[in-house]
Amino acid sequence: METYDVIVIGAGPAGLAAAETLAVAKKVLVIEHDLWGGTCPNRGCDPKKMLYHAVEVRDAAIRMGSSGLVGAPDINWPKLMAFKRGYTQGVPSGTETGLKAAGITTRYGQPELIDNHTVRLKGMTYAAADIVLATGRQPAELRLPGSGLLKTSTDFLDLDQLPQTVAFIGAGYVSMELANIAATAGATVHVINRSHRALRAWDEKSVAMLRTAMEAKHIHFHDDVQLEAIEQACDKHVRLLGADGFKLEVPLVINATGRVPVAGVALRRLGVAMSAAGITVDAHMQTNVPHIYAVGDVVAKTQPKLTPVASFEGRYVGRHLLGETDPIQYPAQPEIVFGATELAKVGVTLETAEQAPEQYTIRDQDVTHWYTYNRLKETAARVVTITDKKTRHLVGAVVVSSHAEELINQLTMLIDRPLATASELIYGYPTVASDLQYFL
Repeated sequence: METYDVIVIGAGPAGLAAAETLAVAKKVLVIEHDLWGGTCPNRGCDPKKMLYHAVEVRDAAIRMGSSGLVGAPDINWPKLMAFKRGYTQGVPSGTETGLKAAGITTRYGQPELIDNHTVRLKGMTYAAADIVLATGRQPAELRLPGSGLLKTSTDFLDLDQLPQTVAFIGAGYVSMELANIAATAGATVHVINRSHRALRAWDEKSVAMLRTAMEAKHIHFHDDVQLEAIEQACDKHVRLLGADGFKLEVPLVINATGRVPVAGVALRRLGVAMSAAGITVDAHMQTNVPHIYAVGDVVAKTQPKLTPVASFEGRYVGRHLLGETDPIQYPAQPEIVFGATELAKVGVTLETAEQAPEQYTIRDQDVTHWYTYNRLKETAARVVTITDKKTRHLVGAVVVSSHAEELINQLTMLIDRPLATASELIYGYPTVASDLQYFL
């Protein structure tokens, strides 16, 4: 039996952050059964954003078409994919090498949790004072006849060739983002939505602005569709069948109906509290079973399931196991939808603010014709700020524009560091951030 201070199961952002924090003073073992580095750098946000840069460049060229720029570049999908693979192919080996360089022991395979101190892997037994579960999430299965014909976001992000037509099932983050990539790269795109709203966690006005931009790219939305079956059609096409006579045949269908926690380590047998949403933890990221912790996307939580949130939790549990006793305190957590137009939000939601007018002041501004956004030839841009009436501090924001990702980080800093108000700071001009003083 090999003994350690801490065993971390899962080498994604949460597990890596925990292991690297602990390695300064603890003997740590990390076990991974898939790709070292986890979903984000291998088959998620990082490769998606690499493909997105080509989308951003083409979109910007098109917007400037009547303002001095002639022609827009075409996207060569195989070359773009080669660019992406040039990064992702080195992630697993680079991640494991980095762990070993930090003095962390690594093992590969599917572990079995025996008790709250012991793990079995390939006939070997490993023991530790504490165990940290960081197993993440995976694409949810669509339980319909013929669902085996569907592909996932992982498949899309590694396509050798982009087919002429693609359908996405679902209208959440993954579907909306990948649909925009496919459309900009030249495919005819269909989004199959089981309700009348896309991105239901976002305010309707912002989503409507995004949908308008997507529809301008000839992305077709099919709302209120209840799929009933998937069939193999001729010419290697897939046929989608739904209620009220809905039928669509396309060569590629991506199931983007959500993700579910990966918790297949005999947790229920050990009595670890969990639900379909994930593993239940307390304010110290500890499960109801002593010495078993959980961090990252496998946790059932109200915080968004995002890479920086997972890393934050991993670092926290590392510090906790090193002696920190304070409960976890989350800073503001920005969320971004990368699309034909980017959506971003942080802090108190617009819906919450609208329901409490005695507590919050909402400032909703159409900034499409402001200098910054006119210079970028935005077709629609919006900035909403939410301030607390008593403290006059910024507590929430929503941004819609092609550069929303830049502004939302600045607004997040003002939420977490309210004493440094925008009017007291000097920004480079003219930039997206230099408009901050006019939003508050």
